[in-house]
Amino acid sequence: MRRLVYTGFMSLDGVVDSPGGPGEGHRSGGWVVNDLTFVPEAWSLKGEELADTTALMFGRRSYEAFAPVWPGSADHADYKELPKYVVSTTLSDDALVDGWGPTTILRSTEDIAALKQSQGGAIFIHGSAELAARLSDAGLIDQYNLLVFPVLLGAGKSLFGRADRDKQLLTLRESESYSNGILKLVYDVRH
Repeated sequence: MRRLVYTGFMSLDGVVDSPGGPGEGHRSGGWVVNDLTFVPEAWSLKGEELADTTALMFGRRSYEAFAPVWPGSADHADYKELPKYVVSTTLSDDALVDGWGPTTILRSTEDIAALKQSQGGAIFIHGSAELAARLSDAGLIDQYNLLVFPVLLGAGKSLFGRADRDKQLLTLRESESYSNGILKLVYDVRH
């Protein structure tokens, strides 16, 4: 069975949208890079993930944001040929970006559950807050790799849904704090 891993940046109050810049939609967009001292080791999780990533998964909006940029980005070169899965009920095959590895559109949570049952390694979800919340509520995420930033943003997209659901326990696999206030938290979901 394949593992589904959510990886992302999160504010201390749980907001995950617009970490890279204001053009992403949040009025405080760019909160990851704007106000903190750069500490290289705080970003080591991103490099560590490369060894485990065998495929990427995105919601439609995140795919549309990343697909024009990541294929030509030196920072994301290792992802270029990996299989991609885009979860969308509206995206058409002709909207997929050429030259960014094989890409498959998944139309439902059931499609994702079936993919998890297939052979292969870990699938990492980048961005895609609404997709991650839906998959968390469905019990399909196996691991969370989070870099938590010392900022409170108030409104914004949350990684976790607010639906009344059964308690879900997590096991802390790894944690580290850095001099600029960022926390690395890696949790396994107990199924």
